[in-house]
Amino acid sequence: MNPPLGYRRENPGAHPQYDHPAYTSTHKRAPHHAPIRLEHTLSEITGPCIAREVLAAANSENDLTHFNGGEALGERIIVTGRVIDEDGRAIPHSVIEIWQANAAGRYSHAEDRHDAPLDPHFAGIGRVVTDEHGAYRFMTVKPGAYPWRNHHNAWRPNHIHFSLFGPSFATRLITQMYFPGDPLLALDPIYNSVPDHSARERLIATFDIEVTIPEYALGYRFDFVLRGRDSTPAQN
Repeated sequence: MNPPLGYRRENPGAHPQYDHPAYTSTHKRAPHHAPIRLEHTLSEITGPCIAREVLAAANSENDLTHFNGGEALGERIIVTGRVIDEDGRAIPHSVIEIWQANAAGRYSHAEDRHDAPLDPHFAGIGRVVTDEHGAYRFMTVKPGAYPWRNHHNAWRPNHIHFSLFGPSFATRLITQMYFPGDPLLALDPIYNSVPDHSARERLIATFDIEVTIPEYALGYRFDFVLRGRDSTPAQN
């Protein structure tokens, strides 16, 4: 019998810095003192109580392309992948929340003042639950780039936000997924706030022709790795 694998600690630079020089808003919110360790109480290790079986059975929030009685405008895409640990083992029943801008690069949110059209048939939010193999899948439209005033002529690359919930509040991952070949990645302070090059590349989805639906939607694969040296960088 093979001995169990030891925990593989994350490499330095695998996650963003709290205070990144080129990402201006981090200067105001980054802590100036070392974090204080707080022991978990019952509320942190038992909540949130999410009816995962109800969400999985409903399966109605995994198609972002239909909303308010109509079909969203833009390039339809499918995003699929797995949630796994450092040894490639499935993490089943994880709740994945999704939010993104529309095809024109605007969020359906009152605080978004970007001079781009809103789509009445695209809310930009969704939710899926991983199956027993840790797999997930949803359909959406490819989000557009948008200006964000971090610096002169600043534009965010195409990206999708994710929040993953495990069995408790203490097991949560917030991250972003980017698209291959995007020329804005080299200029984006948020993407480049992850110091390690290989870790940054783990934030880029892979185009997959096998996931693509002929004459309907392009397919992308994106896995979430929750621990270890190959873990998905978190958005602090």
